This record gives sequence, structure tokens and C-alpha cells, in this order.
Amino acid sequence: MNCLFCRIVARTAEASVVHEDDRVIAFCDLFPVNPGHILVVPKLHATGLRDLEESDGGRVFAVARRLAAAIRATDLTCEGINLLVADGAAAGQEVFHLHLHVIPRHVGDGVRFTSGQPRTPSPRGELDAVADRIRARL
Repeated sequence: MNCLFCRIVARTAEASVVHEDDRVIAFCDLFPVNPGHILVVPKLHATGLRDLEESDGGRVFAVARRLAAAIRATDLTCEGINLLVADGAAAGQEVFHLHLHVIPRHVGDGVRFTSGQPRTPSPRGELDAVADRIRARL
């Protein structure tokens, strides 16, 4: 088994497990952005979003929501929460088993999720055309 997260699910790799049920497991990120950074992982291997069972995706999000509330209830510094999925190498995915990051945030933590490129709004016509293309595939 080459997938690290599948090994964690199988208990052949170590993890600091926070939650486990029949469909998902959640554990502390080995390289946390801030203390309390948790990964929520479906037990059934899914490389990315397109491979994820819809019901497992719903469960991943529901568990992340509960964990976010639990983090806020601890003594960990947490003034906000980021939920982040990196889907594919170009998006920064490093472990190719889908996972949702639950990241506690606080003012001044220095964490930035930006490309560093200046951003300007796109013209409404371009946005409408993109929306049409996506909507056609739903």
C-alpha cells in the first residue's frame, strides 16, 4: 500500500487521530500551519474530488464542521478557521488521497494563501461565459 493516508486508515502508519467513524478519519497534520491543524480523510481512497463518493464528501465536510467547533472550544489560539482542499498537483496537493484541511487561524499568524500576483476583477461577460461552461457540465 503506497498511499500514506490509506496506511493511516489501515493503522500501519502512525497518526494522532482526533476522530474516526465508518467513513472518515481525522488526524493532526504532521506539518501544521498552526496548532490544531487537522486533516479529514475519507477512508475509501479517492485521489481527488472527481473520485470522491458524494456521500463521503458530505461526511468529510460534516466532520470538519464539528472539528472546527471543537477547535474553537479548546484553549488553542483560534479566531477563525480555513477549510482547504488541494485537488491536483497544480493546486498544491502533495498526498494524492483527498483530504480536507481544517486550519485554525488567528490575527497576525502570517499565513497567506495567495499566489502573490496582483488581482483585478474580471469583466462580467467573461464571468458569465465561464459560469455557462461550468453549468453545462453539472
